[in-house]
Amino acid sequence: MNLRLQTLCAGDTKALDWVGQGMYLTLVEVEGAANAQLLHSPEWLRDRALSHVDGRLAPSAIWVARDDDAIVGHCIVRREQDDAGYFGLFTTTYVLPSHRRHGVAQALHAEGERWFTAQGLARRATWTSSTNSPLIRLYERRGYTIANEAIHAQTNTRMVQLSAVFPLPETP
Repeated sequence: MNLRLQTLCAGDTKALDWVGQGMYLTLVEVEGAANAQLLHSPEWLRDRALSHVDGRLAPSAIWVARDDDAIVGHCIVRREQDDAGYFGLFTTTYVLPSHRRHGVAQALHAEGERWFTAQGLARRATWTSSTNSPLIRLYERRGYTIANEAIHAQTNTRMVQLSAVFPLPETP
């Protein structure tokens, strides 16, 4: 495999289409096809991806993973705020089934972690279905723990929040 990560830009419509479809396939895998359709249309998801690269949801970023020229995965991150302040949120990570267990998700996750560090975000999190064991294991291997649980109001799915706090480099 010849893996290369690339920051997505708003003008790359083909890659944006791919990311929107990957976001939808993530919902199908995690929530089931009926719930995925209930939650978001593929068109809404593509526009949501675009909003992460065109400045509407700044600061945020998307990376695509390419194996040679073919896109095989993506990762979306953004800065969020809650009562405790700002934190980094992994919103979606998706890798084609044919490229799983080859380090693609780990490479995308590491890129997101570097972005959070550059943004000064020590606290990081993601939400997923409690049944998404592969993603939960990926985050746990990287130092995250389950910090919160909730029932998704629309789908009645049990969701878990994985979070971690990493020290930021000292600034001179």
